[in-house]
Amino acid sequence: MKTWQYALIVFLGGCSYGVLSTVVKLAYGAGFSVTEVIGGQYFFGVLLIWLIFLFTKKQKMKYKQLGKLLLSGLPFGLTGVFYYQALQSLNASLAIIFLFQFVWIGTFIDWALFKKKPDFNKIISIIILILGSVLAAGIVVEKGINVTWQGSVWGILSAITFTVSIFLSGSVEKQLPPVQRSTLIATGAFITASAIFPPVFLADIHVAMGVAPYGLFLGLFGVALPPLLFSIGMPHVGPSLGTILSASELPVAVTMASIILAEHVGLSQWFGVVLILGGIIFGNVQSSKPSANPLSINKLAK
Repeated sequence: MKTWQYALIVFLGGCSYGVLSTVVKLAYGAGFSVTEVIGGQYFFGVLLIWLIFLFTKKQKMKYKQLGKLLLSGLPFGLTGVFYYQALQSLNASLAIIFLFQFVWIGTFIDWALFKKKPDFNKIISIIILILGSVLAAGIVVEKGINVTWQGSVWGILSAITFTVSIFLSGSVEKQLPPVQRSTLIATGAFITASAIFPPVFLADIHVAMGVAPYGLFLGLFGVALPPLLFSIGMPHVGPSLGTILSASELPVAVTMASIILAEHVGLSQWFGVVLILGGIIFGNVQSSKPSANPLSINKLAK
């Protein structure tokens, strides 16, 4: 595959996360609790990815490799838990701004661990993305925003764990088939989420059948697809560009809320969506000066 195709795959991984908030709101509106929604998401998600795994190429592993991949699912599971905890004391627009800080945390990790100093375009791209996220989330037009230190801590933790998830997707046991890697990562995420939100709803057949349609959708786009798409694309794009590409999450979330939930999305929010998409594109454009960045637009075209 060409490098730009790997970048597109990561972009789509971010988009898949963007549909979750709309479906979660529909599930809440149908009367299901946080435990039932999250439990359904991870339970059905891990069933889907295992079903795919059964019909794909497999490679023998050592127990050490198995353990690494299961542990790599820990931050995937914790991201959802931390984000839902943040929503308990922060409004949705502010909570997503905290989560969105992964766009610069990923670049910082790339710089700190791999000595890949961000170029001018990448820094400008991050600034554009953060500004766009503030506008797209409706912070500018929203009044009476209440910020708590507890919610802020949970929000920042969700951003950190999401960044770590992206990093691990591109670095742990890269030699294994992507489906095999993502299946075990998703399994680790399921174990983590189940330890905090046990899927006790499975004991009630009526609740289980009722939450199943939401759980299947959330499981597909929140548990099965993201680890798979990131496992395919991240090893080729790296965590720095990967976090920028994953910023596609917020524009999709705003668009879905407008179309499906019929929520009012103001002009400033649409402008924020445009800024985010522009920031993603700008982050992939090669600067006029020579750069050591391995994912310049010239390489993406090869």
